[in-house]
Amino acid sequence: MSFADWIAKSPRRGCAGFSLLFIAACSASSRRPAADPRCDAGDGDITLPPGFCASVFADEVGVARHLVVTPTGDVYVALENGNKSSGNSTRMRGPKGRGGLLALRDTNSDGRADIKRHVGDGSNSGIALQEPWLYVSSVTSVLRYRLAPRSLSPIGPPDTVVTGFPDTGGHSSRSLALDDSGNLFVNIGSDTNACWSAGTSGVPHGLDPCEELEVRAGIWRFDPRRLHQVYDVSQRYATGIRNAVGLAWNSSLHALYATQHGRDGLHQNYPKLYSTAKGNDTPSEELLKVDAGNNFGWPYCYHDRVLGRRVLAPEYGGDARNGDRCANMKLPVLAFPGHWAPDGLLFYQGTQFPARYRNGVFIAFHGSWNRIGQQEGYKVVFVPLAEGVPGNPPETFADGFAGGHMDPGGADHRPVGLAEGPDGAMYITDDQRGRIWKVIYIGVTPR
Repeated sequence: MSFADWIAKSPRRGCAGFSLLFIAACSASSRRPAADPRCDAGDGDITLPPGFCASVFADEVGVARHLVVTPTGDVYVALENGNKSSGNSTRMRGPKGRGGLLALRDTNSDGRADIKRHVGDGSNSGIALQEPWLYVSSVTSVLRYRLAPRSLSPIGPPDTVVTGFPDTGGHSSRSLALDDSGNLFVNIGSDTNACWSAGTSGVPHGLDPCEELEVRAGIWRFDPRRLHQVYDVSQRYATGIRNAVGLAWNSSLHALYATQHGRDGLHQNYPKLYSTAKGNDTPSEELLKVDAGNNFGWPYCYHDRVLGRRVLAPEYGGDARNGDRCANMKLPVLAFPGHWAPDGLLFYQGTQFPARYRNGVFIAFHGSWNRIGQQEGYKVVFVPLAEGVPGNPPETFADGFAGGHMDPGGADHRPVGLAEGPDGAMYITDDQRGRIWKVIYIGVTPR
C-alpha cells in the first residue's frame, strides 16, 4: 500500500491503521477512563488516539492562525482579518473577522479559557515567544510586545522590529520561529505559483531567472534585538521555498525546520503530462530541514515523492520526469501527498504524552483547493523521529476537523497552528470558525 493510500485509509478511531509500535501500545485497551472534567464530550468534534481527549479551550475567536503558550500557561494567538479568500470562494471566518492578538487564560485548570483579552486590529499570522518579548507578524512587518509577570495583556505599545515585507499579493503568511541564540526567522512566501508570466498562447511560462527569488519564496533571518530594520536580500537565510507556513526550531537538534506548500496547476495547465490523479498527488508537500544557504528549487523544480527526487517544472522545459538542473537542490526530510497544505509544525518536548511522542513532530494539514474530486488533509499527523530521521510511518493523530465536508468552503474546521503548553498539553487552532482545542493524555483503562 502506498503512503497516500495508507494515510487516506487510516481509521479515525481505534488502534487499526497505526504503526506496529502504536498498536503494541494501545492493544491492551482502546477505552479511556471515565469522563474527565477537563475534556469535552466528543472531544470538540475531533477524533484522537486511545487515551487522549480534548476540550474546546476557546471558540469563535476569529481567524486563528499560529499560537504560543507561556511557561505559566497563558495562550497568545495571532488573528488574521476575516475576509479571506479560500480557493474560488470568499467567506467571513470568525466573529466579525477581527484581526489582532488574542490573549487567553484558564484560571481554574479546567481546560477552557475564562479570561480573554484582545489587542490591536492588524491582520496577523505568525507569532513567537522569547520572554519577555512576544513577536507578532503582519504581511509587512514584525512587532514585539512586552509581557510582564501576572499580566495577561502586553505592557505598553509594541516596538517595530522589521518592516518592508512585500505586500504585492500571493502568499501573505509570515510565520515566525526563534532559534537557541534568539535569531528570528520569517517565512516570506511566493507571489506567484511558479514564477509565471502569461505567454502569447495563454499557457503560462516561467521567468528565468525568476527575479521574485530576490525578495520572496524563502526564509529570512533577523536579530530581533535590533529595532526598525528594513528587510532586504542580504538577510535571506534560505531560498527556493514556495511557502513555508509551518516553521519551527528543533531545540534538541539545534536546527530549523519548515513545511513546504507545493505548487499548483500541473494537471490543469499541462494535462498531456499530468493525469488528474498525478496532478492531485504532485508535487509533494514537504518537511524540510533548513540550513543557511540552502536552495530547495522553486520555481524551477518541484519534488515528486513517487520518483523520490526533484523534477524540472514544465514551465522550464520539464517533462514530468527530467531532473536536469534540479540535481543539486536540497531534498526534503519527508514527503507527503500533494495539496494537503501543511500549516502547523511542532516538535514535541513534553512528558505528558506517552514517551514515544517525545522529540517527534506533529504537522497540521490545513487542506487545499487544488485537487479534483477527493480532497485530502484537514488533519494533524504525527511523525516519529530518531535524531531527526523519520522512524515508523506517519500516523493520523487528530482527525475529523472537516466534519465530512473536505473542501475549503464547506469544512467545519481547518487546523493551522500547533503549540505545546508547560504541562505537555497540545493546542490546535482553526481558522475556519475560530476554534482552539487543548489536547491532553489521560491514559486508558483495561477492557
